Amino acid sequence: MHVVITLADLAALQADHASAWDDPVEPVVVAGPRGDVFIGDDRVTLMGAINLSRDSSYRESVATSPADAVRMGRIQVAQGAAIIDLGAESSRVGTARVDPAAQAAALVPAVEGLSAEAVVSVETYEPQVVRACLEAGARVLNMTGREHEDEMLSLAAEHGAAVVMCFGRAANVRETSALPLDEDPVPALLDHFGPRLERARELGVPGVVVDAGMGFDYGNLVDPVGRARHQTRVLAQSFRLRPLGVPVCTILPSTYDLFGDEFRKAEGFYGVFAALGGAHLLRVHEVPHLRVVLRALETLSVR
Repeated sequence: MHVVITLADLAALQADHASAWDDPVEPVVVAGPRGDVFIGDDRVTLMGAINLSRDSSYRESVATSPADAVRMGRIQVAQGAAIIDLGAESSRVGTARVDPAAQAAALVPAVEGLSAEAVVSVETYEPQVVRACLEAGARVLNMTGREHEDEMLSLAAEHGAAVVMCFGRAANVRETSALPLDEDPVPALLDHFGPRLERARELGVPGVVVDAGMGFDYGNLVDPVGRARHQTRVLAQSFRLRPLGVPVCTILPSTYDLFGDEFRKAEGFYGVFAALGGAHLLRVHEVPHLRVVLRALETLSVR
């Protein structure tokens, strides 16, 4: 059977779940050196990704040193990123793990070098790294693990930092787990995030953004094209997470099996579905491409 995404599919999605748009979303506002960064319904915000790990699957995002990460971060800010997300360990299952001291040694100089010029986010699951980077000037914690969740949330609250709370059933996203693959994946996501958000509020975190985990590996979704189909479904239905009352972040896929040597165009393709679907924050590697795609969506009309 030939499968095509049609306007009728999008219309049916809207008709079936239109009431979700009525749920209010409390924006997350992060103070930055160039003014506040707003994550909410007003417009889609771009988070540029830089990896201080050579195991990253997206080679173009790899920084070879903290100084290189600062250089790349400055470029991404000039290209349109409102937030720069730094990580020191690949999230791919099976890649080398980096101990907390080594993560902090790589990340802290980069955070210090960028925090006077941009809102810096740090991707980690280790409290030692969280503390070191928040003290160095990071304003967002991209929390990719749950083993020490209360401790990390408390550190974010102590430093007035926002949190990107990633979907995850294991101790951290580097460990193999299962993704909810029900015919309708959204109820499981709502059930997953509800208690975690309540706990974050209890601990005093000033702002939380949820991430449905579309960029991570799962043991029950290993076929690349099947994975891409699932990712697209969830991206297009980001608005259905609005009952949680918080903004939605998503990582945009690359899907080498579909795009081949044009994989750097993939984020723009998926970004359209994420933006139309109601996502608020996009974590991307191709910042200038997404900037112009979003600008086109804001400018053009089909009615």
